[in-house]
Amino acid sequence: MSDLIDRPEALRFEQTVAAPDGSQARVWADYAVQGRTRSLLHVEAATALRGSGAAGRFMQALADHARAEGLTLAPRCSYAVAWFKRHPDQGDVLAG
Repeated sequence: MSDLIDRPEALRFEQTVAAPDGSQARVWADYAVQGRTRSLLHVEAATALRGSGAAGRFMQALADHARAEGLTLAPRCSYAVAWFKRHPDQGDVLAG
């Protein structure tokens, strides 16, 4: 189970993970709501997590979350677009 959190009041998905130095840091995605679709506007990882693969694991957790909640995702952020291109097996959660 993922510790991904949806913060609808902030229009943000967040996940806290262990950084390589042992501290806790966040990865997040800001989104816009369009019915059951979440347009991913910006994905970012805290500086301590950059290069660790945390953003990719976050995107997988986000796809799993969308699937479980019956949501679709519309990537607008260049990172999210690139991630879904590299993971076509996750395309079932993309908005049509």
